[in-house]
Amino acid sequence: MLVDGHAYRSIWLAEDGRAVEIVDQTLLPHRFETRRLETLDDACEAIRVMRVRGAPLIGATAAYGMALAMADDASDARLDDAYAALFATRPTAVNLRWALDDMAARLRPLPATERAAAAYARQADIKCLVFMPEDTPVANQHETQSYGASAFLVNGLINDCGKIAAAAQEKLNCFDLSTLKEPYRIEGKKTMGLELALQFDWKLPDVILYPTGGGTGLIGMWKAFKELRELGWLKSDIMPKMVAVQSDGCCPIVNAFKNGERFARTFENAKTIAWGIRVPAAIGDFMILEAIKESHGTAIAVDEKMIDEWTKISSEKTGLSICPETAACVGALEQLKNQHWIQADDRVMIFNTASGQKYKDSKKVELPKINIHEEIDWQMIAASL
Repeated sequence: MLVDGHAYRSIWLAEDGRAVEIVDQTLLPHRFETRRLETLDDACEAIRVMRVRGAPLIGATAAYGMALAMADDASDARLDDAYAALFATRPTAVNLRWALDDMAARLRPLPATERAAAAYARQADIKCLVFMPEDTPVANQHETQSYGASAFLVNGLINDCGKIAAAAQEKLNCFDLSTLKEPYRIEGKKTMGLELALQFDWKLPDVILYPTGGGTGLIGMWKAFKELRELGWLKSDIMPKMVAVQSDGCCPIVNAFKNGERFARTFENAKTIAWGIRVPAAIGDFMILEAIKESHGTAIAVDEKMIDEWTKISSEKTGLSICPETAACVGALEQLKNQHWIQADDRVMIFNTASGQKYKDSKKVELPKINIHEEIDWQMIAASL
């Protein structure tokens, strides 16, 4: 529509690339006003009270509502909650249901770190460039391509991909969403700290072991804990010791911590099966090191050759699909306990930061076979128990 010489759409992405703006249709035709939607609740309210009207616009608003939710917290639980909240606004609206199903189907298979960008790209029709190391798990490659991104494999590591992304920003006028290159990720990562405090009844654990690559999770949680303490919400002034866990195949943060350095030097010839912590140069290295020191924590490198074994042990003990990055933390826990750095009565938290299923293509599994045309060897089967 044309208002005072300016062409307006019914809904559009705000200039900050995060919020959404709509024409408030409850005021038409007597008054023309736009309204800014910044949260999932804002989107739900706009649909519920009919600030947006008409089946297509309701569906578009619901899809943007999912994007807003993912920008704050991209977890599976948040995805389910956002779907339910938006669906409840107009349960009989066919376009709303279609939009929610489409967004959920596209977002659920993605790693949490990719969901917000994919959600905005899908709804706003923003083209998305992704640069990833050529040995990135096949599952990640497939997901990125299937959701319409222009994906490229790079014969280097993640820091090389970051350099290409930075160059793309200049050459192609792109917005760089790499780690710590945009303003929202650390605030989103704070959610882990806030939920942890809530679930621990506002009394934080003694130690947090966190697999550290780019370090946004560790930085975000520590920021959340300091803000909660300042607000007076914590029941104890005791803050958790933050432990950055890396593999000895790629441990720039550990080296910098041991040497008392503020910045980490690039780790040459980085190699580890835990791709999430294969970051030879973290742009937020000084913030990671500050969080470790302020919390009286430590940084530890574990034996790369043991990560597979720790993955198997921790998956068997927990019944969860443990990723290699988290398995490294299990090894670090064992090592720190043996060194008496962690005490037997300490409350220790380990975050499982990904799914082990992402790594299925990188591991060759050899299982004994049963031939249905031959007599079953029950002794062999019993011996496996």
